[in-house]
Amino acid sequence: MIRHVLPLPAALLALPASALAHHPMGGATPATLLEGLLSGIGHPVIGLDHLAFVIAAGVLAAGGATRGARVALPLVFLAAGVAGTLLHLGGTGLGPVEMVVAASLLAVGGLLLRRQATPVPLLALLFAAAGLFHGHAFAEAVAGSGTGPVTAYLIGLAATQAAIAFGAMTLARRVAVVPTLTLRRWAGAAACAVGVAAWIVAAVG
Repeated sequence: MIRHVLPLPAALLALPASALAHHPMGGATPATLLEGLLSGIGHPVIGLDHLAFVIAAGVLAAGGATRGARVALPLVFLAAGVAGTLLHLGGTGLGPVEMVVAASLLAVGGLLLRRQATPVPLLALLFAAAGLFHGHAFAEAVAGSGTGPVTAYLIGLAATQAAIAFGAMTLARRVAVVPTLTLRRWAGAAACAVGVAAWIVAAVG
């Protein structure tokens, strides 16, 4: 059963660092609806810190006591992400965004490593705050684009993140593992590892 668990953190940590520097559009700002959509679909995958958070958040949300809570938590993150993107595009800064993104990974990773269940209101607050800063960071890709490409970008961004989060949630609820090597703990350890790396990169960058 362990073989079902190991690929998650391994995949997170083995993604080449060079991929983080590549824009889905080759570094160009999206100018069409299609370019905006493709950029939105690609960004949650090429950004290791963002990808790690969304996966970890999905696994964390899987522990929600009710189906409504499990569905609502990722949606809170996605909605806050849209707000963060719009704030950036509107000229509103949020301070050291990359440092906060790294901190969000450490927070979600730490909660996954805890034995106790985290209250849903606290998770909702964490997801909302994280979404705001992750979304603010994502806005860099479409700064200067028109309304159409930005809208398509947000649609692609939300759809990809939703697929990743709910996919991770489904996996976490369906995969049976031995008590000492749970998917939750592996996801938490991977999120913390990526968070530390992201924090160092943000600090020296």
